[in-house]
Amino acid sequence: MSVEESTLSALERTWWVYMVRAENGHLYTGISVDPERRFVQHQSGKGARFFNRSPAAALVWRRSCLDHGDALRQERAIKALTRKAKECLINQPDGDLSGRPKG
Repeated sequence: MSVEESTLSALERTWWVYMVRAENGHLYTGISVDPERRFVQHQSGKGARFFNRSPAAALVWRRSCLDHGDALRQERAIKALTRKAKECLINQPDGDLSGRPKG
């Protein structure tokens, strides 16, 4: 976390849950207060070990969350989805988790 981020109060930060597609097509789900910056970090090889096998190719989905706890809950819910359900979520105009397909 940068000095600028650490000086913001928790109430001033918007937390995001996001998905990044790797070059091999696999999807990575994470949370951040700045998903675009985090994506650049993933591309440069910093951060998640997930991208050691296949580099980050595209930030394909993001959604703002109420707070850090909400972001963690949504991240966990997305990680529990099947690949097909994640692709449906990416393709939904509003990116709403409540309308996700089952299974």
